[in-house]
Amino acid sequence: MKRQYRRIVAKFGTNLLTGGTDRLDGAGMASLVRQIVRLLDDGHEVLIVTSGAIAAGRERLNEHGHRRDIPFRQVLASVGQAHLMHTYDRLFAAHGRVVAQTLLTRRDLADRTGYLNARNTLLALLAMGAVPIVNENDAVALDEIAGAKIGDNDNLSALVANLIDAGLLALLTDIAGLYDADPRANPGARIIPRVDRITKEVEQIAGGSDSGRGTGGMATKLQAARLATGGGSDVYIADGHEPDVLTRLASGEHIGTLFPARTDRMESRKRWMLSGLGARGCIVVDAGAARALVERKTSLLAAGVREVQGTFKRGDGVSIAGPEGRPIAFGISNYDAPDLDTIRGLRSDRIAGALGYEYGSEVVHRNNLVLL
Repeated sequence: MKRQYRRIVAKFGTNLLTGGTDRLDGAGMASLVRQIVRLLDDGHEVLIVTSGAIAAGRERLNEHGHRRDIPFRQVLASVGQAHLMHTYDRLFAAHGRVVAQTLLTRRDLADRTGYLNARNTLLALLAMGAVPIVNENDAVALDEIAGAKIGDNDNLSALVANLIDAGLLALLTDIAGLYDADPRANPGARIIPRVDRITKEVEQIAGGSDSGRGTGGMATKLQAARLATGGGSDVYIADGHEPDVLTRLASGEHIGTLFPARTDRMESRKRWMLSGLGARGCIVVDAGAARALVERKTSLLAAGVREVQGTFKRGDGVSIAGPEGRPIAFGISNYDAPDLDTIRGLRSDRIAGALGYEYGSEVVHRNNLVLL
């Protein structure tokens, strides 16, 4: 049965917006805009997460060298952001539609109040019929410029999908989806039409990046898919050059690779927790505790804690990792880091004796915990 989506986040990669060149592809962008306008006219709500600022800056400055140092790329992003937004504004204005620029950093969303403020603003823009265009604030966000694991627009799009309760996240790139092998090296590679669970084997298939022009490769798209599906959004990785790809995806047509939502709509507080943006540290648990958290949906007890990483206080958000170091959950800690380091491995009835006080038997209560 086809599922139609009312609220959509469309992420446009650098390679898609430039057509594989060093400048913005006006014709390609116009096609994407026409599709979005058609969706808006049909009653959908669409938010764009866009890459391409650095490429647009190279075009405006006529700078086609290969310098990759961070200050220079920040300059390109600052110049290019204006050019990129001007292009979107001109294309949407031709259809009588208004765009709204929203620059975000990880810091903006890590704070719970900032998260809610961003959510309220974006939802208000959508309600007014505007098209929010979101990008990382490249001029100040070093993670994005450096291409760090958590600083790419694929993951940003997943955070935004969770932020606004989107039903669909469309990760549009210059390849047709997730293949079972590298299609550039293996002509016999086939698209994987559906991935219900992102396993280690699937991650190994993803390999490295798509190209040197953008910061997001297939591996980051899998990270984004895990985050967005955990928050209740379906995710497609698809070729943005496919005719009418957005309108067809919105109507429920299967194009590319589908990652179906792993949960129903999740309350806003848990969506924020799922993002992991507010993590102040990490709690590493043993195999037994990891199984209890994942399979039985239990609270985390001190007995299962093996290691405490970082500096955090009671009430702070923490990442929870299994014995191999792989994150499995995010939650709110009932104990600060020094206290937790003191009681790790202890039975619950020994906490008060070790500390002289206690804040309950649970290190992280299941009501304050979200599985990744």
